[in-house]
Amino acid sequence: MKTTRLIRIATQSIAKNKMRTLLTMLGIIIGVGAVIVMVAIGQGAKAQIQARIDNLGTNLIVITQGASQSGGVSQGAGTSNRLTLADYDALKRESLILTGVSPVIVAPTQVIGGSGNWRTGVQGVSLDYQAIRDWPMASGRYFDDTEVRALRKVAVIGKTIADNLFAGVDPVGQQIRIGNEPFEIIGVLGPKGQTAEGRDQDDVILAPYTTVQVRLSGRQWITQILGATANKGDIPAAEQEARGIVRETHKLASYEDDDFTIRNQTELAEAAQGTTEVMTVLLAAIASVSLLVGGIGIMNIMLVSVTERTREIGIRMAVGARGADVLTQFLVEAIVMSVVGGLIGVGVGFGGAMAVHRVTGWGTAIAPQMVLLAIGFSAAVGIFFGFYPARKAAALDPIEALRYE
Repeated sequence: MKTTRLIRIATQSIAKNKMRTLLTMLGIIIGVGAVIVMVAIGQGAKAQIQARIDNLGTNLIVITQGASQSGGVSQGAGTSNRLTLADYDALKRESLILTGVSPVIVAPTQVIGGSGNWRTGVQGVSLDYQAIRDWPMASGRYFDDTEVRALRKVAVIGKTIADNLFAGVDPVGQQIRIGNEPFEIIGVLGPKGQTAEGRDQDDVILAPYTTVQVRLSGRQWITQILGATANKGDIPAAEQEARGIVRETHKLASYEDDDFTIRNQTELAEAAQGTTEVMTVLLAAIASVSLLVGGIGIMNIMLVSVTERTREIGIRMAVGARGADVLTQFLVEAIVMSVVGGLIGVGVGFGGAMAVHRVTGWGTAIAPQMVLLAIGFSAAVGIFFGFYPARKAAALDPIEALRYE
């Protein structure tokens, strides 16, 4: 029997009991829709986390203080004070891979100006910082090399500072008092948003690192050094090169451990993406239970259908139909129900993902391969759960089938 004819006969058989068919497909529809919605939420979360990680800067490596020792006991990461501007100068001068290097000297302080005061962190950075962080200006300008060398008291502020101290007023050209020092605002940074950890990146003031160290910090050691590479593939080599330069500056022997730490965005991204992937798989697995229930429903209805159509099966076999033809017919019916249910489920999944995005504001993303996988999986469910009823129909004895009432 031709495949096209089998599909037509199967479709006609399914159409005879529309309500029963719809209820049978409901499990597949819900299952496929639920899988697509759950995966869409997971993929959307993954994309949002990646965007936030990218917001930290392009191809970034971070050199921070290492662990100090006291009485042979480690005091933990960040307790050493060996990182200085000499390390920054050496990296700037000797690195062949890093396209930008900037020290970061953090000085938490109270800022007064505009319409009030605000507690925030002032960061002393170099000219390369803006390019390293890929941070455009919303208005005004960034400070220049002359202002860095002359220890000028100029500042570039983030959007959060501008909104809280200069609401409705252009901050550029205004003065603020940082600690006991007056600074002129020369620019406002474009909005960056929150980091993956929830820290507000726009709650910041940038100033020349020379000014911050001498007039605000007063410390010789610095908080961290940022470096950037031309592309992500250069990060491992850049880390190795930076490690060698800083070890040489610190005069560490080959048997001594690093007294600093080097991290990069790739490690952070892999950890975050690994977490979201596990959650996506977990959500999809939970939603797949609906597909299993839908498959059991199809098998149940197909067994009922075999019982109801026993005499019809006997007549088909009496006029020359083979057992393989009967098996194929019932198997095609199960597959048609599963695939049609899967296609409807895809539409439900798209609608559900859009509804979740509008109601909750969560990002969602549906990959085309996920749609194909969902439809393919629903067809596989039809084959798996439809095989036993189809085999049972094919194994009927024609004489006994004709006698069935």
